[in-house]
Amino acid sequence: MATILYARVSTADQTLDHQKAQAEAAGFMIDQVVSDHGVSGVSTSLKERKEGRRLFDMLRKGDTLVVRWVDRLGRNYQDVTDTIREFMRRGVIIRTVINGLTFDGATTDPMQEAVRDALIAFMAATAQAQAEATKEAQKAGIAAKKEREPRAYLGRKPSYDRQALEMVTDMLHQGAGTSQIAKAAGLSRQAVLRIKADPVHAEVALSAWEEKTG
Repeated sequence: MATILYARVSTADQTLDHQKAQAEAAGFMIDQVVSDHGVSGVSTSLKERKEGRRLFDMLRKGDTLVVRWVDRLGRNYQDVTDTIREFMRRGVIIRTVINGLTFDGATTDPMQEAVRDALIAFMAATAQAQAEATKEAQKAGIAAKKEREPRAYLGRKPSYDRQALEMVTDMLHQGAGTSQIAKAAGLSRQAVLRIKADPVHAEVALSAWEEKTG
């Protein structure tokens, strides 16, 4: 029986090393670490991630899957609930570092099952709501800046394109470090830091150039 930490990496304070250190500080003895880098937890299910697929292949009955919180498994309600329930059916125990929660299929008491399933559903819904609220707030900020200063951000052409900006944004939401993001996106650390400091400005600047060259 193995204890496996799964980490989805993206934002300066949620690097792989940080997530592993948090788990060990919480008392987990980690046998193996599986991690995905630079993938969106909202649009990409766990089974669609390279290392996520490997996780499904390697986990066996009696194994313990450790995650910082359920949002590491995904930020889509259906994906997270389906994933946790499938692992429980396999006899895998899921434990979170934050709040120290444990989910398993050991109980046969219907009331305990109902409470467990309600908690899983609540946490999965919270993860998706947080992700969607962040994106909506960012969209609102972009629209407001465009309305106030429609050409103020034309300036020098950004060093990033649409694909690179989306990759940086996703990785920042997930928890990767600056150097890691820069390498994945093909940008300088300074460019990543500027996007991190003001993502709305970055989006407006790129949109202005896209409209100009349209």
